[in-house]
Amino acid sequence: MTYEKHSRSASLPEVDQEWWRSATIYQIYPKSFQDTTGSGTGDLRGVIERIDHLVDLGVDAVWLTPVYASPQVDNGYDIADYRAIDPAYGTMADFEALVDALHAHGIRLVLDMVLNHTSTAHAWFQSALADPTGPYRDYYIWRDPAPDGGVPNNWASKFGGSAWALDEASNQYYLHLFAVEQADLNWENPRVRSELYDVVRFWAGKGVDGVRLDVVNLVSKAPGLPDAPGTDGREFYTDGPRVHEFLRELSEEVLRPHGLMSVGEMSSTTLDHCVQYAANDGAELSMTFNFHHLKVDYVAGEKWTVAPRDLVDLKRLMGRWQDGMHGKAWNALFWCNHDQPRIVSRFGDDGALHGPSAKALAIALHGLQGTPYVYQGEEFGAPNPGYTAIREYRDVESLNLYEAWRADGVPVREIMTVLAAKSRDNSRAPMRWDDSVGGGFSTGTPWLPPSRRTDINAAAARKDPDSVFHTYKRLIALRKEHPVLVHGDYTDVTFDDPAVWAYTRRHDDAELLVVANLTGEPQPWFRPDKVPSSGWRVLAASYVDIVNEQPLSAVLAPFQAAMWVRADR
Repeated sequence: MTYEKHSRSASLPEVDQEWWRSATIYQIYPKSFQDTTGSGTGDLRGVIERIDHLVDLGVDAVWLTPVYASPQVDNGYDIADYRAIDPAYGTMADFEALVDALHAHGIRLVLDMVLNHTSTAHAWFQSALADPTGPYRDYYIWRDPAPDGGVPNNWASKFGGSAWALDEASNQYYLHLFAVEQADLNWENPRVRSELYDVVRFWAGKGVDGVRLDVVNLVSKAPGLPDAPGTDGREFYTDGPRVHEFLRELSEEVLRPHGLMSVGEMSSTTLDHCVQYAANDGAELSMTFNFHHLKVDYVAGEKWTVAPRDLVDLKRLMGRWQDGMHGKAWNALFWCNHDQPRIVSRFGDDGALHGPSAKALAIALHGLQGTPYVYQGEEFGAPNPGYTAIREYRDVESLNLYEAWRADGVPVREIMTVLAAKSRDNSRAPMRWDDSVGGGFSTGTPWLPPSRRTDINAAAARKDPDSVFHTYKRLIALRKEHPVLVHGDYTDVTFDDPAVWAYTRRHDDAELLVVANLTGEPQPWFRPDKVPSSGWRVLAASYVDIVNEQPLSAVLAPFQAAMWVRADR
């Protein structure tokens, strides 16, 4: 099926098929971005209303998380209709107006696509329930009970409990790797793949410039769906046996013909697989997200723990992916998204050193090779909101954890401490546009309480030339000005240092150096002999009143960071 292409602004070049290599992409979680109706939830018109903020920041594209019709069990990642806008966000006319408004300002739109599963409210699933012998039954993954009458295998849902739910009418189970209301699609069925490819074509026809593919490396399951002794089963559905075949088909059928940039969210993936997923030949996807660097504060691999981050491990992981992808494939770079706590609270200091720590983390990340993503509020150092009671949370994963741990007798105080550090709702608190009670987000009651830090907001940050916002703005501009940021290699020059992250990058005759003290204490840094002592120019720094014009050995102030460039000529 073909769709009429929505109008495209002349502000966007038609020929730059790899625009994303020097771009910075801004993620919008519309439910928490801007409410224009007083409903307490953000909407598409709210995004249009705040485009001036995006233009000022200088981002190249917006990644919009799902706005499709949905029961909102998982905040839109449970899709009931792939071709309809949820009324809570507006109308299709509002979406088209947003595309036009962004394009008019030279900003592209990347749309979130959830192709691993649908809502159980989707018409396909409802048809599968109504007629077990009909064509839609095989759109999903069904199995008879085990010989003992229990679930077909021991796979666990990522949201807790079994990954299987029973349809009592047919006495069969369906697979749901996430919530019970999110039934996994059967990608082995060619009709399913054809339907999904047509969904992507539909939105390409609406003028979107790219797609973000949610947990797309989970779409291929191991034949037979075997038990996973001692594990949760992820080895039988992560980077599965046909996943590269499926993604090549998606690329050939839809992505490349429509010139769509693509980024895959890769759950528990490997470097070797991502080199294939995001290979420079574009046979599958443009780039990939991986999450290994955001597990350096896990205890024994467990998310629901509170521990300091391990900087040596962080540098080891980042270096491995920088080296492993360089010249072969493309990284997506990020600290924050709608599923992660705020980085300034997590790896930085959201108290007295808020500004320097947020800037230092930005400089450390934006010096790397890949496409940086900035999650709404990150650009002014939004912290975790500081929730203290379970009634303040809405996230299904967090609520499930609370109930399970309470049933196991875990004290409430301990649970709340963990949720305050790791809950997905930390990132979903409404945007603080100003210091008012509602933060400028809504005239109604916000669906989630805003952050208690009224002083950290967009309006204040944009007015202050020394703010976190202006550091991000500078870093976004630098990527377009210096090819070494786009193409350079990576060498860690402080590999074993537990406090300082320093690395160089080289491309043609240019060299880049980033040095960042990522602690709240003064730390010595000794310039390695292989780093020249002169000829550098400062590009960015976390302190305006402490700037070393040349990267000489020094005692770095808490969260002092800088980026320099030099040419060999």
